Amino acid sequence: MSKKNKSTKQKEMSFIEKARRAQIVECAIETIAEVGYAQASLGQIAKRANISKGVISYHFTNKEELLEQIPIEYYMAWQSYIAPRIEAQKSPKEMLRVYIESNLTFVDENRKHVFAVIETVSNQRNADGKLRFAADHDEAIILPIENILTLGMKEGIFREFTRPSARVMALTIRNAIDGFTLELMRKPHLDVQEYTRELVTIFDKSTKK
Repeated sequence: MSKKNKSTKQKEMSFIEKARRAQIVECAIETIAEVGYAQASLGQIAKRANISKGVISYHFTNKEELLEQIPIEYYMAWQSYIAPRIEAQKSPKEMLRVYIESNLTFVDENRKHVFAVIETVSNQRNADGKLRFAADHDEAIILPIENILTLGMKEGIFREFTRPSARVMALTIRNAIDGFTLELMRKPHLDVQEYTRELVTIFDKSTKK
């Protein structure tokens, strides 16, 4: 199916078809969260959704097409959650605080989806063997932090960063969030609020002019 035809089909989907697709994706998330990417078969996903594999095949060309919806839908939900909270802030300092806080809150409230995303982006590859989501994921996630840092420098709130060092700081902030995300998957009883407070303090001091 061409991208054009696929796009047209998605636009023409009925409410029931959209609901069924959403149900299948949700069951895929739960399956991967339970057994991992490699072990998540269409049969297991269909069983969890209480449907036949044929129903999945009607909505998705193959397992890869289904599972690639997991990070796509997560990113869309993440963006819808994070963006308005940052935009509501007037100061770059508050934007950075809210970026960190809202990211960790979103992770905490969507743990199964987070685990499924980590499994999927770490395993799904293109025909040439390269990771499917690596490059696009990195830029889309890092750019908002760089924009906040740049704005803070212009307004004289943050210390001066060169372009390379601003990228280093943005990567450090993002890696601190992602690192805790992995730790939370291993140790689900960790205190997210305590970690959030500490992370906000660390980067408030390290960006201060």
